[in-house]
Amino acid sequence: MLALNWPFAADLPRELAMTDKVLTVRCPSCGVQHPYQLDNPYRPFCGKGCKAIDLGAWASEQYRVEAKPTTEDLLEDLIDDIERDRPPSAS
Repeated sequence: MLALNWPFAADLPRELAMTDKVLTVRCPSCGVQHPYQLDNPYRPFCGKGCKAIDLGAWASEQYRVEAKPTTEDLLEDLIDDIERDRPPSAS
Protein backbone atom coordinates (compact mmCIF):
# COMPACT_ATOMS: atom_id res chain seq x y z
CA MET A 1 0.00 0.00 0.00
CA LEU A 2 1.38 3.41 -0.97
CA ALA A 3 0.91 6.00 1.78
CA LEU A 4 1.39 9.69 1.22
CA ASN A 5 1.00 12.42 3.79
CA TRP A 6 0.01 14.94 1.18
CA PRO A 7 -2.43 17.50 2.62
CA PHE A 8 -4.30 18.02 -0.63
CA ALA A 9 -4.47 14.74 -2.45
CA ALA A 10 -6.54 16.31 -5.23
CA ASP A 11 -3.28 17.89 -6.41
CA LEU A 12 -1.57 14.55 -6.98
CA PRO A 13 0.16 14.10 -10.32
CA ARG A 14 -2.11 12.25 -12.76
CA GLU A 15 0.40 9.41 -13.22
CA LEU A 16 0.44 8.71 -9.49
CA ALA A 17 -3.34 8.81 -9.18
CA MET A 18 -3.74 6.32 -12.06
CA THR A 19 -1.65 3.48 -10.58
CA ASP A 20 -3.08 0.14 -9.40
CA LYS A 21 -1.78 0.68 -5.88
CA VAL A 22 -4.10 1.79 -3.11
CA LEU A 23 -3.11 5.29 -2.16
CA THR A 24 -3.78 6.43 1.40
CA VAL A 25 -3.72 10.01 2.59
CA ARG A 26 -3.97 11.64 6.00
CA CYS A 27 -7.15 13.62 6.70
CA PRO A 28 -6.08 17.22 7.38
CA SER A 29 -8.73 17.53 10.09
CA CYS A 30 -8.54 14.34 12.19
CA GLY A 31 -5.25 12.87 10.95
CA VAL A 32 -6.64 9.41 10.19
CA GLN A 33 -5.20 7.60 7.17
CA HIS A 34 -7.89 6.79 4.59
CA PRO A 35 -7.85 5.55 0.99
CA TYR A 36 -7.66 8.29 -1.60
CA GLN A 37 -10.59 7.91 -3.97
CA LEU A 38 -11.54 10.21 -6.81
CA ASP A 39 -15.24 9.66 -6.07
CA ASN A 40 -14.91 10.85 -2.44
CA PRO A 41 -16.88 14.13 -2.43
CA TYR A 42 -15.14 15.19 0.80
CA ARG A 43 -11.53 14.77 -0.29
CA PRO A 44 -9.00 15.55 1.03
CA PHE A 45 -11.05 14.92 4.19
CA CYS A 46 -12.15 11.46 5.30
CA GLY A 47 -15.81 12.42 5.57
CA LYS A 48 -18.53 15.01 5.87
CA GLY A 49 -17.86 15.71 9.56
CA CYS A 50 -14.17 16.54 9.08
CA LYS A 51 -14.98 18.76 6.11
CA ALA A 52 -17.59 20.62 8.21
CA ILE A 53 -15.13 21.06 11.10
CA ASP A 54 -12.57 22.58 8.73
CA LEU A 55 -15.16 24.90 7.17
CA GLY A 56 -16.23 26.00 10.65
CA ALA A 57 -12.60 26.78 11.56
CA TRP A 58 -12.27 29.02 8.48
CA ALA A 59 -15.64 30.67 9.18
CA SER A 60 -14.66 31.45 12.79
CA GLU A 61 -11.31 32.81 11.57
CA GLN A 62 -9.23 30.18 13.37
CA TYR A 63 -7.31 29.93 10.10
CA ARG A 64 -6.02 32.99 8.29
CA VAL A 65 -4.04 33.63 5.17
CA GLU A 66 -1.63 36.42 5.96
CA ALA A 67 -0.75 38.90 3.27
CA LYS A 68 1.36 42.01 3.16
CA PRO A 69 -0.67 45.16 2.51
CA THR A 70 -0.46 46.46 -1.02
CA THR A 71 0.34 50.05 -1.94
CA GLU A 72 -3.32 50.50 -2.81
CA ASP A 73 -4.38 49.27 0.66
CA LEU A 74 -1.96 51.67 2.35
CA LEU A 75 -3.15 54.58 0.18
CA GLU A 76 -6.81 53.85 1.03
CA ASP A 77 -5.94 53.74 4.75
CA LEU A 78 -4.11 57.06 4.47
CA ILE A 79 -7.05 58.71 2.68
CA ASP A 80 -9.45 57.34 5.31
CA ASP A 81 -7.23 58.73 8.10
CA ILE A 82 -7.05 62.17 6.43
CA GLU A 83 -10.82 62.32 5.87
CA ARG A 84 -11.53 61.22 9.43
CA ASP A 85 -9.21 63.90 10.90
CA ARG A 86 -10.45 66.73 8.63
CA PRO A 87 -12.90 69.15 10.29
CA PRO A 88 -16.32 69.35 8.64
CA SER A 89 -16.50 72.05 5.97
CA ALA A 90 -18.87 74.99 6.48
CA SER A 91 -21.56 75.02 3.84
